[in-house]
Amino acid sequence: MSKIKKALIPAAGFGTRFLPQTKAMPKEMMPLVDKPIIQRVVEELVDAGIETIVIVTGLYKRAIEDHFDNQYELEDKLAKAGKLEELETVKKISDMAEFIYIRQKGPQGNATPILNAKQIMDNDPFLVFWGDDFIDAEPSRAKQLIEAYEKYNSPILGALRAKSDEDYKKYGFAGGEVVEPGVIKVSKVVEKPKTRENSPSDLAVVSGFLATPDIFEHLEAAEPNLKEGEELVYLMGLQGMIDQGKPVHAIEIKNAVYRDTGNKLEYLKTVVEYGLKHPEFGEDFKEYLKKLS
Repeated sequence: MSKIKKALIPAAGFGTRFLPQTKAMPKEMMPLVDKPIIQRVVEELVDAGIETIVIVTGLYKRAIEDHFDNQYELEDKLAKAGKLEELETVKKISDMAEFIYIRQKGPQGNATPILNAKQIMDNDPFLVFWGDDFIDAEPSRAKQLIEAYEKYNSPILGALRAKSDEDYKKYGFAGGEVVEPGVIKVSKVVEKPKTRENSPSDLAVVSGFLATPDIFEHLEAAEPNLKEGEELVYLMGLQGMIDQGKPVHAIEIKNAVYRDTGNKLEYLKTVVEYGLKHPEFGEDFKEYLKKLS
């Protein structure tokens, strides 16, 4: 069984929900106090043993590449100013992993960046994490997905229980045979079923999954059959695998808090919570918020 050493982060979306802020700044670079959202995602991947991270970008996304690149002028300025702690922080960012960048091309849909990375992923399994949301969990969702892959030797969908009727309009859902508490062998996946009645379960597949290389052939088979206006989504590839009798599992991420930082209100909540936990000024920030109330 191949070790998981590669990950893909799709980051080509326009971030229209945050306009005009995202007119020139990628939504993935929105700050969580003192680091961008996508860095939080990368840190989780690296902590789980990922060595190569492919980021699929689009127009106006150069800031992401710049962030994870060496900035010699900045490093030199920090060194000369004696700001060694800040220098070490900046240098660590570019040294976290091998970063590869691809420009997205193809039909609309979250499966297109996966197909764009086919040649780089080769025959290796890989994690797919979005650049504008994440899950706080212990162990991390990356480690939980990898552990499940090593146990079941199949693609692994990360899932959370639906909390409201609105969730059925926003996420894909997986249903199937329960093989142990919090784990199902998937027999059906439905993209945005809209209602509880149309959904195969209450397990919403959100914020990343672990893919095996056979997903590519099924996505390529699905693309020519798209209806007018239909997007190419990764669940089509997984359903194709299931229809061929290949195992796919979904796990409920344990001890999880979903951070939908592509949503304005949820983004603000996350910033506040991270601010309260910040070692430098968390307590002062707490006192400030008390005064506001």
